[in-house]
Amino acid sequence: MLRACFAPGIVASVSNRDSERSSGKRGRPRAADARRAGDTAAEEILDAAAELFSSRGYAATSTRAIAEAVGIRQASLYHYFATKDLILSALLESTVQGPLAMAREIAASGRDPLDALLTLARSDAGQLLSSTFNVGALYHLPEVSGEAFAAFRADRTELAQHYHRLAAGVIGDATDPRAHLPLRLVEAVIGLRSDGTVGPEDPQRNSQMVDAICAGIAKVVR
Repeated sequence: MLRACFAPGIVASVSNRDSERSSGKRGRPRAADARRAGDTAAEEILDAAAELFSSRGYAATSTRAIAEAVGIRQASLYHYFATKDLILSALLESTVQGPLAMAREIAASGRDPLDALLTLARSDAGQLLSSTFNVGALYHLPEVSGEAFAAFRADRTELAQHYHRLAAGVIGDATDPRAHLPLRLVEAVIGLRSDGTVGPEDPQRNSQMVDAICAGIAKVVR
């Protein structure tokens, strides 16, 4: 699986499409049996796209290649995702909606800022490290500046604001530049995955990396 689960809104959307498909109201036949991780055809498409975008690059990956990796016809893929941009958008959203939901809950809880900051950072870094494919490496694609990805950019900006608010609460000064560092330390795992330093195949090393990140954040903001 791309993640332990996809973001709730994404799951609901693709599950509804799969329900229509299985009921016979709409949908297209598979070219072959399921060959990807995922409970639904849409999740299999996302799993294949995550691998291909991460290994070949977004521009170099066609929807035909994604469909072939799943074992469905290209026309069937368009039943679930009308464009390649929508596939990428769903993948990007899957990396931020979980941490963002946690950040919103923390904001409403009135918890101690340092405890809340480290809880958020531990969860966020952990999910970036444990996902099968390094989707975070796609954050800075030039295509992501387009209108199709406005919702993702807004969610990532809101997540950054939550990190900043919590860090500033520990530091006691919202203008202190250190308040921008916790999120950057968390997202450093994306680059570490890209160069092979860490990856989902070594949970123990990942746990040590998360501990180191949290220790670094605590040191920076105190």
